[in-house]
Amino acid sequence: MKKLKNFPYEHILVLGLAKSGTAAAAVLLEQGKRVRINDQKATEFDSNVAKLKEMGAELILGSHPIRVLDGIDIVVKNPGISYDNPIVAEAEKRGIAVITEIEIAGQLANRHIIGITGSNGKTTTTTLTTEMLKQSEKRVKVAGNIGIVATEVAKDLEQDEHLVLELSSFQLVGVDQFKPKIAVLLNIFEAHLDYHKTWENYKQAKYNIFKNQMDDDYLVYNAEDESLVEAAKQARAQKVPFSVKNRQIDGAWMDETAIYFKQEKIMERHDIVLLGEHNYENILASVAAAKLSGATNEGIRKVLAMFTGVKHRLQFVGNYHGRLFYNDSKATNCLATQKALSAFEQPIILLAGGLDRGNGFDELLPYLDHVKAMVLFGETAPKLKQLGIKANISTIRDTENVQTAVQAAYEISEQNDVILLSPACASWDQYRTFEERGDMFIQAVHTLV
Repeated sequence: MKKLKNFPYEHILVLGLAKSGTAAAAVLLEQGKRVRINDQKATEFDSNVAKLKEMGAELILGSHPIRVLDGIDIVVKNPGISYDNPIVAEAEKRGIAVITEIEIAGQLANRHIIGITGSNGKTTTTTLTTEMLKQSEKRVKVAGNIGIVATEVAKDLEQDEHLVLELSSFQLVGVDQFKPKIAVLLNIFEAHLDYHKTWENYKQAKYNIFKNQMDDDYLVYNAEDESLVEAAKQARAQKVPFSVKNRQIDGAWMDETAIYFKQEKIMERHDIVLLGEHNYENILASVAAAKLSGATNEGIRKVLAMFTGVKHRLQFVGNYHGRLFYNDSKATNCLATQKALSAFEQPIILLAGGLDRGNGFDELLPYLDHVKAMVLFGETAPKLKQLGIKANISTIRDTENVQTAVQAAYEISEQNDVILLSPACASWDQYRTFEERGDMFIQAVHTLV
């Protein structure tokens, strides 16, 4: 295993286990560090906890006493733990640095990182970039917010391997020296304000992806997003914009017939099979990141001629009795649902609802032209019902959950309708994850026949 070269801390508190905390603790113990673990829900009988104890970890479980900070040099925090947590707040008060596991992964990966973030499109862009490199016969691994712990992959990364990381704002807010070779900023809009508290805090978390980059690094950014154009001016890295509109940029762009990188034609637009106009931005960002990493045009073309999308992101589930079912469970905010609605010209029955974070849904109003019916569930169902009434949608059904929503949508549907799960909300009021919600949708669809 590679050594942590720029990590001068000897006594580390790992706050919150889950997958990322467990991986970080294991790596730090293997590096000879003193590790104290604090987790409220874990017990000494859990297999991962028992293993870490055998490796020499000190355990403080079941509560979060302030004494866990005594003698600590740095805190490695689970991304899901907010910064108003008493332990985190006290650590900052004492001048103890608080980081996330991504910081450790960044040091182990030796500058072979392509980091991808944005309010929407991260998973699609991460997957596309990874596959483009694979099809170009480059050695590549993928990790991060996509569901694979970055540290576990980074510790065994070979010298000639690329590491593509999907990065959330929760992960990026806790970095110190983290510096990807290629940083990708897809878009930014107000999200996760319950965690970050302010719009400015959220933006700064995202911009951490390039804050440590130097002149020999690259920042790929959306030239159609004014916030990102302004933010990119702060970056020292070489700037590589992408745009679906502007053909005069020195980056990835497109016209009516083809997509290009700089002045080089990559492929014809009609050969791209990925559904949805919004995905052109993800494609262009992926092309830029892949080309900068040595991908071939042939490798890029192979991917874009076959790739139909990632699971839970405008995923085509099937055609049942002339109805087209799409799973867009990853649409946890209004912008994602706007883009899903814009992808279709057919009549849509929209399945939506979920955790109420206090926001409204009026920004969806201009995108409801093709929506013939709404089937609603979860905490936000009443708000979404008011939206449907405002949009003059005549058929609005309230249901218990995603599973019952599928049956209700099918009953009111006709041939050639699109039945679209695109909730515009997080899943946590009824489901543990958006993946679980999407899987329940898929299962319910399959039970119709």
